[in-house]
Amino acid sequence: MNIGVDIEEVKRFKKYVNNKKYLEHIFAKEEISYSFLKKNTAQHLAARFAAKEAVWKALSTKNKNLSITDISVKNTKEGKPQVYVKNKKYKKIDVSLSHTEKYVAAVALVF
Repeated sequence: MNIGVDIEEVKRFKKYVNNKKYLEHIFAKEEISYSFLKKNTAQHLAARFAAKEAVWKALSTKNKNLSITDISVKNTKEGKPQVYVKNKKYKKIDVSLSHTEKYVAAVALVF
């Protein structure tokens, strides 16, 4: 079992909201679309990024060739974040996201 955790400042992502090239380099299309549907886009981008970082940290001991762009987070119909690695659902990872106006945090558990 491995665990990964990440915390990000929302203000860091405010400057990227209008940078389509950067967003497309870091995030999957679904992550971008989801975030732009929300009132505070930067907050949701930051949460997705924190989740990707937490998953990467938890998986990096198992897979040294894994890139953060190989990881994406999509919500189930119920709203629970689900992790995909290289576009395949990764059933052995649980991820939890939390955010305030200024900060987001994510924890990933690989079992």
